[in-house]
Amino acid sequence: MAEDERGAPRPAVARAGTFAAHTTAPPGWTCDDCGEDWPCPAWTDPPTDAARRAELLPEFVRLARRAIRDLRGRPGGPQPPEIVRRFLWFFPLTDEEARAVALRLR
Repeated sequence: MAEDERGAPRPAVARAGTFAAHTTAPPGWTCDDCGEDWPCPAWTDPPTDAARRAELLPEFVRLARRAIRDLRGRPGGPQPPEIVRRFLWFFPLTDEEARAVALRLR
């Protein structure tokens, strides 16, 4: 995975086009450009067809694993299944499926 000058993760799919400014750095996982929870609407609003899901999946699974470690247990913070649904927004996951994925990513 590519990293910026701070050592923050930058998904390879974010290096070009409209996503270039919409990056993040742990442990906060907010967008460097718009300040929204990352992945921000710049990532989540465009349609995700099968080809785009295939491109996003490996990178965002790695990012979800790291985000679970950074965000779980924070007062008022998201729980691991919520983090999974946040980072894998392009798959319609039930609560049980998100919980199972979160357990595997811990």
